[in-house]
Amino acid sequence: MFRIVRPLSRLSATPLLARGAVRHQSTAAQKAGKPIAGQRSPWTSGRVLLFTAFTASLTYLYGVNDASSHFKLSWANFRKPSYANKTDMEKAIQELKYTLGSDAISTDDEDLLLHGYSEWSSINIDQLPVAVAYPKSTEEVAQIAKTCHKYRVPMIPYSGGSSLEANFSAPFGGMSIDFTFMDKIITLHADDMDVVVQPSVPWMSLNEQIKDSGLFFPVDPGPSARIGGMVGTSCSGTNAVRYGTMKDWVVNLTVVLADGTIIKTRRRPRKSSAGYNLTNLFIGSEGTLGLVTEITLKLTVIPQETSVAVVTFPTIRDAAAAASKVMRAGIPVAAMEIMDEVQMGVINRSGSTPKKWKEVPTMFFKFSGTKAGVQENTAMVKTIAKMHKSGDFEFAIDAAEQKTLWSARKESLWSMLALRTEGLEVWSTDVAVPLSRLPDIIEISKKEMDDLGLFASILGHIGDGNFHESILYDSKNPRERAAVEKCIHDMVDRALEMDGTCTGEHGIGLGKKDSLLKELGLDTIGVMQKIKGALDPHWLMNPGKIIDLPSS
Repeated sequence: MFRIVRPLSRLSATPLLARGAVRHQSTAAQKAGKPIAGQRSPWTSGRVLLFTAFTASLTYLYGVNDASSHFKLSWANFRKPSYANKTDMEKAIQELKYTLGSDAISTDDEDLLLHGYSEWSSINIDQLPVAVAYPKSTEEVAQIAKTCHKYRVPMIPYSGGSSLEANFSAPFGGMSIDFTFMDKIITLHADDMDVVVQPSVPWMSLNEQIKDSGLFFPVDPGPSARIGGMVGTSCSGTNAVRYGTMKDWVVNLTVVLADGTIIKTRRRPRKSSAGYNLTNLFIGSEGTLGLVTEITLKLTVIPQETSVAVVTFPTIRDAAAAASKVMRAGIPVAAMEIMDEVQMGVINRSGSTPKKWKEVPTMFFKFSGTKAGVQENTAMVKTIAKMHKSGDFEFAIDAAEQKTLWSARKESLWSMLALRTEGLEVWSTDVAVPLSRLPDIIEISKKEMDDLGLFASILGHIGDGNFHESILYDSKNPRERAAVEKCIHDMVDRALEMDGTCTGEHGIGLGKKDSLLKELGLDTIGVMQKIKGALDPHWLMNPGKIIDLPSS
């Protein structure tokens, strides 16, 4: 038992360069060789797009190969990592068995597969970890790190195992560090509205255990997620539109560094301007900078009133446009989610909820606060929705029905996975864009996805510009996989063109390193390399994730 301590408008998807081909009807324009009315310009949209892609590729290749680039120069400070050979790996395993006990280290084949392969992930590799460690305390994690550092063994943290971008895969073998036995709520400070937990605490279990305090932790990703992995990917969930993401709810972290040093990023007040913000440095780092062993989380008060509503729209664009207007109006919805007609059909086919749903684009709203506030916000959202051709709102009449209605959204990925037959895989990934561009990217991406002719759906946290594509495909068909991969990459590139991000909440892992480079540029990646090299000079912490290893 844990201890309680009480003291805007529609925009074309065509790139700006294509839209800038303005036709001038003047003598001066004629003399300059520019097209006038009635003449066909040699610069068609297709040619402009081709020219843009060509010049962008040249610029990218020049930057990567330019010897004066900071990106290239940053490698001058790092040697190519050299990892433990078989003999050294065996020495490390025996040493840890002696120090922690034989039960703390596993080399069982099924264990290794569980910690190196994931049916959730869109990417899997052949390489598995060589061993799995099961620490029970921060001190044991530090001992594991010291031994792995001594023998140059890669370390890969493992929490809930539900990440989607090969975040816990082991491309260089090494030691998977599974925090299964570090699943305790250490201290609840109810009056301070915070709680100290270990990394393997599930967020749903946390809220169940602390509910009598009148408090809850609002970040709500997939039901199987645990706090350590949530920190690693800086995840969010359906409540992010009101409460923010993981980085907004972490007070401090206890972290074991690559050489076994134990640090605490800051103390426990809600505010601090003391020194560098190391807490946020580790959030979203996917275990590449250190192993998180304790987390202090902010809590908030359980709302007096909560209401859940479901409403349908004729098209996915109508739904996205309504969401954008709701946000622009400043209405404090607690959550606002979208699922297309395919995903609603998936829910029906899987039988994951007791209700049968209309198979049309659907939005899920959650309202919370005082009773009067909930009623006022609901009325304003209904007005905006009607302006965008919505159907009637369906409201839950009690807590049980609220759970049923909301479960359709929370069970979406699991419902898709349940439809797989032998040989089929689900590719699920996410992007996020500024709110005004959301209707554009969702409409175009859905069309391209539907053109694949495969079973595919769109869903997402539409209130903060974050949405997901999930595509069911034959993993043994190279042409089919290539088509799916192109569709996904096009969606990501389009998000970047709209000043968005390649991932809103899944993280980079192995799958999106190229997209991260496109998003941030060479010099910013160079800064990340230098931070990584300073904290982990031998590149032992989850190597190969987020950024590539030094090559020379």
